[in-house]
Amino acid sequence: MKHVPNLLTILRILLVPWIWKLLWDRQYEWVIGVGFVAAMSDAADGWIARKFDATSNLGALLDPVADKLMLSGAYLIFGLNHVIPMWLTWIVLGRDVSILLFAAFAYMLTSIRNFPPSRWGKLSTLIQILTALAILVTQTIPTDPIAAQFQSYLVWLCAAVTLWSAGHYLWLAINRLRATAGIRY
Repeated sequence: MKHVPNLLTILRILLVPWIWKLLWDRQYEWVIGVGFVAAMSDAADGWIARKFDATSNLGALLDPVADKLMLSGAYLIFGLNHVIPMWLTWIVLGRDVSILLFAAFAYMLTSIRNFPPSRWGKLSTLIQILTALAILVTQTIPTDPIAAQFQSYLVWLCAAVTLWSAGHYLWLAINRLRATAGIRY
């Protein structure tokens, strides 16, 4: 049972190229199905890891990587396919790339080794997931005006929360760097 969470996360990572291909080909019904399998594996690996005390450093690293590959890739493909405004793609990708660059910088040049997600980061991810689901629904049922209006609201909410989360991560990064350098203000 100890390795099951990591195997489920690896399964999710292996599904990512298939999901990207389905998105690129605009096979949204299939994306919903395969995405559901990925979401269930994500929920299962977290539950198993907690229930059976099967957490690991590898799992702590791979789980957010799997999530970010799936979401960032989806937003990139949505943008390239003109399903969402490209500015939203750049906001989502910019935040994620900034976080990764800070983590790499901190890991290589400081003693910081722990990069826990913030509440705002988790909320941003949730809103990004809900927005992606709304996009999939409106692409699957394009004549539904209620879904289209809801998607429009979610696009703006996603942008706002993602930008807020990016600012919060920047604030946390500056404070962590100051703390490791012993700078008081």
